[in-house]
Amino acid sequence: MEQQSIERLKLLHPAIRNDALDAYSDAVQKTPKGIHPFITQTLRTFEESDFLYSLGRTRVNPDGKSSIKPMGNIVTNAKAGQSYHNFGLALDFVIFDDCKQSWIVDNNWMIVVECFKRKGFSWGGDFSGFKDNPHLEKKGKYNWRDLLVKYDNKDFIPPEIKYLNITI
Repeated sequence: MEQQSIERLKLLHPAIRNDALDAYSDAVQKTPKGIHPFITQTLRTFEESDFLYSLGRTRVNPDGKSSIKPMGNIVTNAKAGQSYHNFGLALDFVIFDDCKQSWIVDNNWMIVVECFKRKGFSWGGDFSGFKDNPHLEKKGKYNWRDLLVKYDNKDFIPPEIKYLNITI
């Protein structure tokens, strides 16, 4: 398994960390030779979220930039505090196919998604609004608004698994 991905997964909240590590290990084993899932991000600061939110809106994103879209593609609809990444409850991934990044949702991509779904994660490709194919989350019983209130009150996510109502 790839060490940088493992280190990123270790940044997840303790209530979901082991499930994420297990799902990643399973995905690595199940993908064909030459195909490798890579975790691009887990825990994200509020500042990082604000930066990503600005891309394609107030800051030029080179991805998708054209005469029709001078600001480029919008990356996320989540401002700081509105992303499960801010609370260590989400991760993003990409597939490396013979050392080249692949963002194409194909059978190999779905192997990774299914490994995480078996561990109780939700996939951004199933979202009804903004599709977020690289995104997986396991948020438990709280929505981002509840988590933000807890964060602001410095009552944020103790390591007890029962807090998120997730059974391991």
